[in-house]
Amino acid sequence: MFDKNIEFSTHEDYFNLKEDYPVPIKLNIPDWYKKLEHTILNRTIKGCIPFLDTLTTGYLLKVPQDFHLRHNVPNKEENNKPDAFQHFALSGVSEHLNAKFINLNSALVEAHPPRQLGECPYVEKNKNLAFHKMINPWRIKTPKGYSCLFVPPLNNTDDRFSIIPGIVDTDSFQNEVNFPIVVNGDKYPTLDTVIKKGTPYVQVIPFKRDSWKMTFKPIPQKEITTSRIFYGLKILHNYKNKFWKKKSWN
Repeated sequence: MFDKNIEFSTHEDYFNLKEDYPVPIKLNIPDWYKKLEHTILNRTIKGCIPFLDTLTTGYLLKVPQDFHLRHNVPNKEENNKPDAFQHFALSGVSEHLNAKFINLNSALVEAHPPRQLGECPYVEKNKNLAFHKMINPWRIKTPKGYSCLFVPPLNNTDDRFSIIPGIVDTDSFQNEVNFPIVVNGDKYPTLDTVIKKGTPYVQVIPFKRDSWKMTFKPIPQKEITTSRIFYGLKILHNYKNKFWKKKSWN
């Protein structure tokens, strides 16, 4: 029984290609995590349910087409001035689909100048160059009162780039959400690479909008002692068996 529905829709021509549909992100758990074991003698992060929840909560968007990213590479034709260049592999797409109406990347580059982010640390990480923009063909609709948090795949991000996170009220916003990206200049001072079609790049987490306020209170020593004793009675799976609530994402 599922109480809520999130809808992904796109232009019928792209939809009919059946390429890189959004999927529950639980289908993208990394192999390194799957290979881990968690035992009494070898306790690993595989026993940390909060970490597992980051890998299984929400849905996954994939890069819709090959993305040639050339970032901060010296351009010999312009006296070695750092080059910020992007190109999309459109062979076959531009011939049969109208990228403008389908909201696919086209030969017309979309980017945000670094001045828009002021002194944000992303600017330095991105080598003070333009923030390339990934165009997303999928519209996302949630029930009334629900928004979506868009983040790089949590604990499973591509080491070359990540999107700039954002929140959109997807119950009322009726267009596609596009994603500026930050190049990982800490690891790649220069980068000339192809981000292949189908690369995971956005985790979509729907949530109910609520209003909150903070309160503060002291905790009696007896309450702290009791809770710690209760939690420490078993070595493995304490949080999972005593506190965790299973969630479904399909």
